[in-house]
Amino acid sequence: MTMSLPDFSDLLEAGPLAPLPLPPTGLMAQYFRHYELDALITQVGGIESGHLQIGEFRLWTQVWTPHNALRGTVMVVHGYFDHLGLYGHLLNLLLDGGFRVVLWDLPGHGLSSGERAAIDDFATYTQCLRGLLDQLGDRGLIHEPLIGIGQSTGAAILTTDALERADHHPWQALALLAPLVRPCKWHRSRLMHRLATPFIRSIPRHYRPNTTNLAFTAFLHQKDPLQTNTLPLVWVSAMRDWMGHVRRLPPCHLPVLILQGQQDATVDWRWNLEVLRRLLPAARIVYHQDARHHLVNESPDIRQTLFRDLHQFLITQTEGSCISTADMPEAPS
Repeated sequence: MTMSLPDFSDLLEAGPLAPLPLPPTGLMAQYFRHYELDALITQVGGIESGHLQIGEFRLWTQVWTPHNALRGTVMVVHGYFDHLGLYGHLLNLLLDGGFRVVLWDLPGHGLSSGERAAIDDFATYTQCLRGLLDQLGDRGLIHEPLIGIGQSTGAAILTTDALERADHHPWQALALLAPLVRPCKWHRSRLMHRLATPFIRSIPRHYRPNTTNLAFTAFLHQKDPLQTNTLPLVWVSAMRDWMGHVRRLPPCHLPVLILQGQQDATVDWRWNLEVLRRLLPAARIVYHQDARHHLVNESPDIRQTLFRDLHQFLITQTEGSCISTADMPEAPS
């Protein structure tokens, strides 16, 4: 018997970013229930939800603001094939810490526009990130200090932005979770990519367990209607070009926490961390011997251990910055 999945396609045409009635109703309520975001509504004073037009893309964006005290703003950038609906555990941690949280779907992911899981240049990702920051800043939705948290490809996007704008980036600090520089078994993959590109546009995606939380892997494969089942080769080409670009950038002495699982079979983490030690010399690296790749959805015991380090890093980086939300000017609508 085939299980029918919820259809969230109508949300692709949802309106611009605006305050969301709480609790949500209709299709938005179904979206929140399906990704278990509804359990977090009691922790917030308000949620902005909708699309922001950045260049050619309509980017699905949410801004969650906690009750009472506000310590700063965290920009969350998800990994490849992901979307913001999968980041509830991280969102819970950040709201509990008193942070305003910005989440968004990358172009071609989740409820953002664009060819599914495809990009022709990684620079497009950083342009979208900067455009979002500009628009949200104009709306009064970025309360400094600003910290970026990225998972895998999201970590690559944040790293690129900080390195390219080393003298004038907006970041107080970055937290990079299983950061991408090159994928696992890249030499073999690069050869296969070179041979296949003239003949095919995409290859089937294989849902291999990338956390010890097998229920999460099953959810992606069987219950998530926003997943993409093919890997466009144009994305691999863009990643290959980006790999050369980022390694040529000068170092940036920004406070950085890197969390890395030692059972990660998605990225070439040993090689990646050597590159990142040079590019981000102030980085502190925390390993977990049992964790795999998708750290924000690891099994609870692993996730809680890693989240303790992440929480401590965030609090240390924002000491003395906490204010009451009642003292903040109202954001323009």
